[in-house]
Amino acid sequence: MKPTPATLAIYGDVYARGVLGPGATWIDGRLVEADEARVSAFDHGLLTGDGVFETLRVYRGVPFAARRHLDRLGRSAAGMGLDLPAATALRSAMDEVVLAHGLVDGGLRITVTGGPAPLGSERGASTPTVIVAGGPMAPWPAVADVVVVPWPRNDRGALSGLKTISYGENVVALAYARRSGAGEAVFANLGGDLCEGSGTNVFVGTAGRLITPPLSSGCLPGVTRDLLIELVDVVEESMPVAGLAQADEAFLTSSTREVQPIGHVDGRRLPASPGPLTRAASAAFAALVERDLDP
Repeated sequence: MKPTPATLAIYGDVYARGVLGPGATWIDGRLVEADEARVSAFDHGLLTGDGVFETLRVYRGVPFAARRHLDRLGRSAAGMGLDLPAATALRSAMDEVVLAHGLVDGGLRITVTGGPAPLGSERGASTPTVIVAGGPMAPWPAVADVVVVPWPRNDRGALSGLKTISYGENVVALAYARRSGAGEAVFANLGGDLCEGSGTNVFVGTAGRLITPPLSSGCLPGVTRDLLIELVDVVEESMPVAGLAQADEAFLTSSTREVQPIGHVDGRRLPASPGPLTRAASAAFAALVERDLDP
């Protein structure tokens, strides 16, 4: 990846001297070593989960779909009433982290919190804390087994559709899935319709049709989800969560998983994994990555 002139002007000599180690992280305007990457014990993100984030894949040294991720970060921040740095500043921070790590293939995470605040739910007067971290990623299994968890997503809640750091519900759900021998937890919404996974969107293939829950289900507007809707023939349609186990095929999507076939749902093996719709979606996404890193 080619660093921006501003990046080289500020950090070029640091990179050349190898001062920054492999855990270098960008916090509030500067790169620091891993053991210096700290936030306040009174940060509102730590105290209350007050914050938003984005996770991006890096391909060939370039953060993939950066524009879409930053747009969604802006929507999530607006939904929580958080201020963000300018998109240009965040892009520069991502460049700096990629360069510091020599990252060709891996992942980045942008996290913005409410900043230091008094104890309790009310924010303080401090500016938000902004963190960009990155590094290599372990590969996902070729196929994922999933379980439907007994707790519904609140599709009418204040955080519905926002990508926030309030992930306690996902932690509990994923631990439930792991105890069941599965790799992902799937939620219904309050109406009993299929919603999403703990960190994924869900696509279902039935009778040759590819279906994914609409945003009105309460699911996150995933970047990979949106790209696939543009790339292949997908219907956004509500369906009972029980229909997932009756599907001909199904798959999960996320920025890190890309397109991951589902093998079993609640212990029931799906007829095809991957099926023809899954293979077509995976091929279309792979082709997009090859031709355009900021679609």
